[in-house]
Amino acid sequence: MRAWVGIGSNLGDRTAACSQGVAALGELAGTRLVRVSSLYLTEPVGLRLCEWFVNVVAEVETALGPDALLEGLLAIERAAGRQRTGELAPRTLDLDILDAGGLTREDPRLTLPHPRMHLRRFQLEPLAEIAPRWIHPRLGRTARELLDAIEDASRIVRIARLEGRGERRVA
Repeated sequence: MRAWVGIGSNLGDRTAACSQGVAALGELAGTRLVRVSSLYLTEPVGLRLCEWFVNVVAEVETALGPDALLEGLLAIERAAGRQRTGELAPRTLDLDILDAGGLTREDPRLTLPHPRMHLRRFQLEPLAEIAPRWIHPRLGRTARELLDAIEDASRIVRIARLEGRGERRVA
């Protein structure tokens, strides 16, 4: 299954946390990295008085189903010291499934595609960098079309590429 995962951090060494999150994602059983976006410095949405986030999106090919992939992402977050203190709380590392094989699902534990991704510049900009023609399973619009139409005015700056990854396909 092809999946896209959003990764972000706004506590500690944010760049290192995102880099470690990408590496750990590629080490999940039955999972390989396909493409990784640049790192972006992004203004917090809905949070005040906190550090800006560093965000990145990774495209993976995985033998895991959505639930097993979610469990893997939660384990990566825990290993990075993530403590869940609220939806809008700062975080050492946050990994979200943006899309999993084009599946649509509404479940208290996992909604696919991510229910707010089409409203969030910090997820769409890196996604559109690596998969501009990806099509939102519910809205039928590409990542580029969604980004061009977005009303989110939060600031976002491309800051770097992860060593050896960038926009290219990962072997």
